[in-house]
This record gives sequence, C-alpha cells and structure tokens, in this order.
Amino acid sequence: MDTFRTQLWPVPALAVAVSVALGFMLPALDAAVDDEVPDSVAILLFSGGPEAARSVLQAISGSLITVTSLTFSLTVVTLQLASSQFSPRLLRTFTADRFVHATLALFLAAFAFALTVLRSVRSESSGQTSFVPEISVTIAYVLAIASVMGLVLFLAHLTREIRVETMMRRVSAETQATIDRVFPEDRPDVATGEFPGQDAGTRIVRSKSGFLTSIDAGALVQAAVDSGAVIRVDREPGSSLVHGVPFATAWPVGIQSPITGEAWDKLEAAANAAVLTGTERTNVQDVGFGFRQLVDVAARALSPGINDPTTAVHVLGHLSALLCQLAHRRPGPIQLTDDEGVVRVILAMPSFGDLLELVMAQPRLYGKADPAVAERLLELLQDLSWCDSDGRYRKEILDQVNRMREAVSAGTYPPADRQRLLALARRLDGKPQEAGPPPR
Repeated sequence: MDTFRTQLWPVPALAVAVSVALGFMLPALDAAVDDEVPDSVAILLFSGGPEAARSVLQAISGSLITVTSLTFSLTVVTLQLASSQFSPRLLRTFTADRFVHATLALFLAAFAFALTVLRSVRSESSGQTSFVPEISVTIAYVLAIASVMGLVLFLAHLTREIRVETMMRRVSAETQATIDRVFPEDRPDVATGEFPGQDAGTRIVRSKSGFLTSIDAGALVQAAVDSGAVIRVDREPGSSLVHGVPFATAWPVGIQSPITGEAWDKLEAAANAAVLTGTERTNVQDVGFGFRQLVDVAARALSPGINDPTTAVHVLGHLSALLCQLAHRRPGPIQLTDDEGVVRVILAMPSFGDLLELVMAQPRLYGKADPAVAERLLELLQDLSWCDSDGRYRKEILDQVNRMREAVSAGTYPPADRQRLLALARRLDGKPQEAGPPPR
C-alpha cells in the first residue's frame, strides 16, 4: 500500500480509466433522455450543433494535454530541486503528495473524457441523423473550468511545498505517525536477557537482499508457533540486507531439541516471507528514517556549497520535539507473544541512544564551526533533560553533552562564544529542573 501511495501514476491512471468509461456511457444516457430533459435543465446544457460541439471538445482536449505536460514538467523540476537542495531521501515525501495526484488526475480525466465524447458527435448525413451529447459536452466544459482552477491552485501549492519549512513539517508529521505506530504510549518496558534453549539450539536465518521496510508480526509469530521456536530479528527496519547474510536467529522454546531438517527449512522460508524488503527505506515501521531525512537536510544546509545554518537550526528544533516525544515511549526491542503469553518473536528496534546519536553526530561534525548551531545542539540536550524527568536516559544525554563540550573546546570560536557555550554545557551537568531552562 505504501508503494502505491508514493507513486505518481496510480491515481491519474484510475482517473483516466473512469473518465473513458463515462465517455462511453454518458452519450448513451444523452441519447436515452434527449427528449425528456426539462426546460429548466436544458437551458443549462450545451445548445450548439455538431460542429460547435466538436470545436469545444477539440479545444478542451488539445489545451488540457498541454497543461498536463506543463504540470508534469513543474513536478519534475520540484523533485530535482528537492533532491539537490535538501536530500534525495525526500523524494518520497513529494511523490506522495495527494494534491499533486489529484491535480494530475483531474487534467488527464478531463482530456480523456473530452476525447472519448468527441467520437460520439455526429453530423447529419445520408442514412443518419445528427447527434450532440449535450450532457456530456456540458460535463466536459465543467471539467475544463475545474482544470483551470486546479492549475492555479497547483501553482500556489507548489510554491508552498518547495519551502523548507513545509517540507520539515511534513517529515516531522510522518515521523510522529511512525513513532505512534511503532512505540505506542502504553508500551511497557521490555526485559532483555537469555531465553531457555538459546545457547544450545540457536541457528541463523539468512536473508534476501534489499532494505528491510516492514515486518509482518502476525505471520512471524505464527511461523514461530508452528515450528516451536523463538525468532529474534537482529536487524532494524531500514537496515540494508544482503542475500545469504544472517539477519535473524531462532532457537527452540524451552528445552526442546534443536530445529533441523524440513522443519528448519519451513521456518526459514516463513521468516523471509514475513520480512518485507524494498529498494528504498520507508516510514512504515522505520522510525529512524524520518530522523535520517531531517538530519540530511541539516547536513546539506551546513555544507560549504549552501551554507545555511538558519535552516539547520530550524531542523534541530523539529528533531528536539520528536526526541522529547520519544523519551516517553520506551523505544527499543519489541517482544511479541503467542496466545499463551510465551515470547515468540523479538524485533530489533532503535533505542533512544541510537536515535540521539543519529541526530547529534553529523550536525555536531559539520556545524561545530558555527556558534548558533552548537548552541542549538546544546539546547536540544537541555530540552531532552527536561523531558526525561525520571532520568531514564540521563547517561545518553550526558554522553552527548561531553562530546559537545569537547567539540566546543576544540573549535575556533571567539572567546565570548566559547565561554557562553561551555557555560551552557555546565548547566546540563546538573538536574535541569533545579538549574532552570537556559535563556534563548
């Protein structure tokens, strides 16, 4: 489903198919009700002859195919701009834009409908009477007017979508939805440790190639139950899998004998079938993908070719909000149980420390020369300290504070900026609730 959602062609193709079908059916309806249309309705319908109807339909179909070409060209230019200016990984966000899908569908539907209706217009000649599908021509006219309005709205939408603020908001919203889906609010803590039978009977499960996009949890649990095993997927969603390289391990439940022979072949096949791969990362179950997209924008903004630290600071604001939300969600591995409450599947998921390192690493490396970026990174850690009220992730936060302190000490800052940044880092060594929030 996500694959079709991020493609440009499915909705326009469906619209063309529907419009062609209506282009065949509505003229037949015209012929059936031609003499029964009330005068109050007939006055609103097309009233010209066959030649006028042909001219109108030809003008609509000819102009709309030109407008459609222009719209496709503008869309391609937007995708190219997003790829070069922000990040290639943002193309999925733009190709999933429903407004673009609807606009292209409207233009192509109007073109296909007008062209299909055109074939049913007949002039009077020997052996046949003239026929003008008045209802159909009127609908084609309405579609043409709607297409003109759609073009204006599309241009306005496009200028808004290529703004970096709009892009960051959309990626943040998608990442928020992924966090809600993977790490719900009522998620309990997951206990880790050894399981009975793990040491003696563990076997590896080899993978197929591609990015791990999602895992069918129900199918994986059923495969584990059928084979009497526990399956641990060792690679997180978003990981790159290589054919033949292990991505999971399995062992028998309790003290059963090791899984061998045909039972193992079935288990390995079922595990691979439950793990979906693709040619690129998606937001379906990959929490880190949204963070990766935003960090890419920040890193690109800090590159010498663009040199836009303000954008990087804004991106860090969105990342701070996402991390603060994640601090309340108990990120980490997921355990799935069968109907009897026995753990059957363990899914690797990123921990809070993993995502925090993802957020901090590149901006700290590429933005350490800019005091504004360094200050925003420290403020991000201050925000997390406030959100982590129970101190669950205090160690991870302090580790990042120490790395920032080292980067600031090694940076070529003016003395006043260095002192201010080091003072902010020192505030993070204590409890933030006691020290109070830093001035901004």
